[in-house]
Amino acid sequence: TVCEYQDYMNFKLTGVICASSCNAASRWHWDGEECLEDPTPSRPHPGRPTSMYEKLGIPELADKLPQKCLPMGSLVGSLTEEAAKHLKLPKGLPVAQGGPDAFVGMIGLGCINPGQLCLITGSSHLHCFVSAKPTTAPGTWGAYRGAPLPGINFIEGGQSSTGSIIRWAKKLFGDNASYKELDQEASEVPPGSEGLVALETFQGSRTPVTDPLARGALVGLTLSHTRAHVWRALMEAVAFGTRGCIQGLSQAGHACDEIIIAGGATRSPVWLQMHADVSGKPVVICENADAPLLGCAILASVGAGVHKSVKDAVKAMVRVEKRVEPTKDTAKAYTDLFDRIYN
Repeated sequence: TVCEYQDYMNFKLTGVICASSCNAASRWHWDGEECLEDPTPSRPHPGRPTSMYEKLGIPELADKLPQKCLPMGSLVGSLTEEAAKHLKLPKGLPVAQGGPDAFVGMIGLGCINPGQLCLITGSSHLHCFVSAKPTTAPGTWGAYRGAPLPGINFIEGGQSSTGSIIRWAKKLFGDNASYKELDQEASEVPPGSEGLVALETFQGSRTPVTDPLARGALVGLTLSHTRAHVWRALMEAVAFGTRGCIQGLSQAGHACDEIIIAGGATRSPVWLQMHADVSGKPVVICENADAPLLGCAILASVGAGVHKSVKDAVKAMVRVEKRVEPTKDTAKAYTDLFDRIYN
């Protein structure tokens, strides 16, 4: 059997080999709805891209991948005696199906309704949009039918280097200034960094233009610019890249009214405000910033029968802490800059 490591762990815990329909839809090119159906003599591999396997010369892969598929939150099985003894947990403990970390993070942010967009931030940015229809467009990834959950579709945009650029700059400065201190210095620089413009495509571009050879830049440097200008310009570049991603998704028919955000960027009030101002959309921060962790708890609660569905669990367990609204004048200045330089 060929499977994800997650599937192997579930097998070791329960003795059941099965795939996550979210993984299958978003990573294996399966139809995340049809793969949940039982096989029949006329359709031995429902939802599987068997024609693609045949064109690649690996038709046998359809039989080697897990034949059973379960949506996130479903009960995989119960903890075996061997696994229970090893983990020092009760035998028979229910084991719930999971999925990729970013998709579980969507659950933890409550981003499961069509029209919602969440932004997972870290070394890169991942823009996760939920749609009622599985439509797609160049520069976007998906749509993945049945992901993260049955009944909805997932469309992805991305920036390859975001938090990694900020970390690179901090290392380059070579002193002991903290992120908080650098943010404070940058907050005293006006929007637009007094003519210093940066591109965040240090490791290529994903959305709205897919170009692995794209490279980053700092343009407009003068002797009057300080590290605060460079720091702010890089933060602005990431925020402008996010606006470009959201614009690309919108042009593909996936428009959003707000951004639900998680990850490293939530620790920087300056950067949160910048994302709101540059995008022109409110940025929503949830009470539990560790969205994948909360998403795991939500899926476990459904698998254990505490909640009847993922939607019920999200309603009970996900809470908004605050909303960061765009500042009108700053948002206008950024729109003018985006239209003139970045767009």
